[in-house]
Amino acid sequence: MSTSTQDDEKSPARAAAPARWEWQRKIRANATTHLIYRVFVGILGFAIIALGIVLLPLPGPGWVIIFIGLGVWASEFVWAAKLLAWTRRQVKAWTAWLGRQNPAVRGLAGLGVAAIVVACLYGYLLWKGVPTWLPDFVETPLGRLPGL
Repeated sequence: MSTSTQDDEKSPARAAAPARWEWQRKIRANATTHLIYRVFVGILGFAIIALGIVLLPLPGPGWVIIFIGLGVWASEFVWAAKLLAWTRRQVKAWTAWLGRQNPAVRGLAGLGVAAIVVACLYGYLLWKGVPTWLPDFVETPLGRLPGL
């Protein structure tokens, strides 16, 4: 048995998982198909995470897509399962902490996130310019921003 397979079986994510599906057992039974499957999962997870990173500065679910890609990796790689578990704990702790704060602190946190999003969008516009496909009522004010 290879080291990576031993690590996979000892993983907390693997221990909590219900019995493997039959197709996964068949894939893992053959070293060649298992390697091909791991490479496929690695490439698929990378593609999903890359898409999430591209979407980060845009309004939308960039972080959610990144976490989905990490979940794809976690289905096959122990380090990704540990990273995903750590990330979940951090998000829960942050959410719980923020929930205990008064409305002013929560509002400031929301404004901070909004400021980061606006800064990312502005940086993107500085880098790429104002898209010409935008309607005139959006393109004209954006074109008046400093540096654009």
